[in-house]
Amino acid sequence: MKFRITPLNIITSIAFAFLAVSIFQTKPAGKPFDMGAFYKLILVCLIVVTFITDLIFRFSFKNLKRIWVVELVFILIAAILMLILQKVA
Repeated sequence: MKFRITPLNIITSIAFAFLAVSIFQTKPAGKPFDMGAFYKLILVCLIVVTFITDLIFRFSFKNLKRIWVVELVFILIAAILMLILQKVA
């Protein structure tokens, strides 16, 4: 399988890097940086969902340009829904 960079691939990489930093980073005073186990679980779920969604889009569409458009629309819709749910709750 040919390696192709896609928007969901980039988001997965950023989320994975943020998770690694939140686990291994310490504050200057020596106390460990604590993001909270619940937020780390949400971040792991985000990584899994974006990875699986990226694979589904890769197998559904063969054209890289179409994959980029569909994934960017997916990210935009997800962001809008998150903002709407934050305003409602």
